[in-house]
Amino acid sequence: MPTAAFATLGCKVNQYETQRILDDFEERGFAITEFNAPADVYVINTCSVTQAAERKSRQMVRKLARQNADAIVVMTGCYGEMARIKGETVEEATLIVPNHLKLDTLKQVLDAYPRLEQDLAANAGHGNSIPAARRTRATLKVQDGCNVFCSFCSIPYTRKFMVSRPMDELIREAEKRAAQGYRELVVTGVLVGAYGQDNFIPILGAELPRIERGHSQTDRSALIGGGSSDPARTDRSALIGSDGSDHVRTDHIPLSGIGESEPVRAQIDLADCLLRLTRVPGIERVRLSSIEPTQVTDRLLDAFASEPKLCRHLHIPVQSGDTTVLRAMNRPYNKDFYLDRCREAYRRIPDLAITSDIMVGFPGEDREAFESTLDVVRRVGYARAHLFRYSPRPNTPAADYAGQVSDQEKEARSKELAAACRETQQQFISRFIGRTLEVLVEGKEPVATAGDADGGESGNDRHERIAVLNEHPRGGLLGGYTSNYIRVEFTGGSHLCGTVTGVRLLETSASGAVGEVGGAHFGPMEAPPDADFIPLASFVGSLAQQAY
Repeated sequence: MPTAAFATLGCKVNQYETQRILDDFEERGFAITEFNAPADVYVINTCSVTQAAERKSRQMVRKLARQNADAIVVMTGCYGEMARIKGETVEEATLIVPNHLKLDTLKQVLDAYPRLEQDLAANAGHGNSIPAARRTRATLKVQDGCNVFCSFCSIPYTRKFMVSRPMDELIREAEKRAAQGYRELVVTGVLVGAYGQDNFIPILGAELPRIERGHSQTDRSALIGGGSSDPARTDRSALIGSDGSDHVRTDHIPLSGIGESEPVRAQIDLADCLLRLTRVPGIERVRLSSIEPTQVTDRLLDAFASEPKLCRHLHIPVQSGDTTVLRAMNRPYNKDFYLDRCREAYRRIPDLAITSDIMVGFPGEDREAFESTLDVVRRVGYARAHLFRYSPRPNTPAADYAGQVSDQEKEARSKELAAACRETQQQFISRFIGRTLEVLVEGKEPVATAGDADGGESGNDRHERIAVLNEHPRGGLLGGYTSNYIRVEFTGGSHLCGTVTGVRLLETSASGAVGEVGGAHFGPMEAPPDADFIPLASFVGSLAQQAY
């Protein structure tokens, strides 16, 4: 039977899209295998957010082509678009699927290689599936496209259309993930806070603007599409009511618990979307991916404060803590606005973790500007941060700015910033030592080593890790994340995998925390019913006393 393997570089949106492509291959009858194993088809979802991300994308394609001469190597994603813009070729890619056709990758492959259809027909009904133990967290893309045009970013050129997916379509997909065994949804988008507001214009220091829906009949027909082949218009039309009205449908979307004093709104927004997803049976958590500071509205914060299933975690990119640099970046906020949003988030949401993306070495960033970024790090107290060095992107204004920072200075500042972020991470985790937090148990995974850190160059969601992981693997401990994004490792039986389990945090570690699960780690008949459970901390302490 034909086999297929998948790899993703970059952001959670890419991860989501890879999952959708994988599902298509699996449902069609392909056997899904690990990426480092032999396969008939390899699909690489590439990234172009930095020069290093592009380099890794090219290297992965070329390495596969050398090692698997008979395999079909498919390249899609943002680097495929950027390569076309720059006039670059990646000859080792057997097939390049344009970004706007990414979700039709299976069709593109079968059209180009008809022999695969014959192999699938000959092996119908013998496909495999992903082991259930891996099914804990699924990414759900609710929105695509960006029109902010930060001066350093190429994403608006590679993902051009602002498109929000219909709510009923999202619910169906969430129900499918729950049926597959997933317990947590990670809601993501290129500009996720713009969900339901595809025509918004970002402005400095203001809440996310609302679209006026008072379109004329002519404008309305353009939104509905009228048979247009434009995918953006087609998708956006589904947000319009089936009766042809101008209002986004909000039926069956309960808003109790937040905004009760507000008038009934005709337009659905991100808060509505998140709340509706928490009501999908089988989904125990909904986590929000990266959201812009100007989109952290009071209404959104109230949603998090009122709904326990919404994870106590906001990833709010700051990029720089210096207002002058932010203006040069074309970021629609300043330092004071950013700090105010973080303060308000902490005030409204108990036990909240705030994480962030931070750039070092943007053109014109001097020592004073960098110190301002360090000040934001310490004042916010990030639970984790993705650090990356500025990398000029083709066709972006910042590539031609004066005051380019040297690579040596970028590296030095990155190390200094990483040390500050490690300190705030440890301070954050220390607040929860001794408390019992709910952990979504993912399974047994070896602890990473220092060599696994990717140096902060691989894309939006895989930037430089702030923890230097040089510990030895601790015998296959169970691991998972708390609602507020603390990685916890603990001893337990495999029956806990895929469950949300209360874990008492004992001590901090380089990667998060070490915890214990009381007697819950005993499986059926592994210990007599009246067996006394010795907490891990007490047991370790007794061993230490015996040593003396």
